[in-house]
Amino acid sequence: MKRKLLAAIFGAVLVLGACGGNKAEKTPDTGGETATADAEAIVNKSCIACHGSNLEGQGNAPALNDVGARMSEAEIHAVIEKGQGGMPGGIIKGEEATAVAKWLAEKK
Repeated sequence: MKRKLLAAIFGAVLVLGACGGNKAEKTPDTGGETATADAEAIVNKSCIACHGSNLEGQGNAPALNDVGARMSEAEIHAVIEKGQGGMPGGIIKGEEATAVAKWLAEKK
């Protein structure tokens, strides 16, 4: 009886000990998809109010759904930073501005 109890406790310790494991979080390799998803989320948060939910443009705000065919990534980045026409500069800053410029430059 004592042996069975001891064996059950030992087995439980082994099973529960194996469940702990490495506490460090592992970041999955997305192959750059995260930056694209982030840029799209930033655009959805900061740009669609003026440029439309499909980036088709509305009112005085131009369409951005094909902006990559008209402007380079550097030109798009400059507009994001400095503004142009009725758009004020600095709505998106830093790495977010770079990610959005790259994402928009792919829209052709």
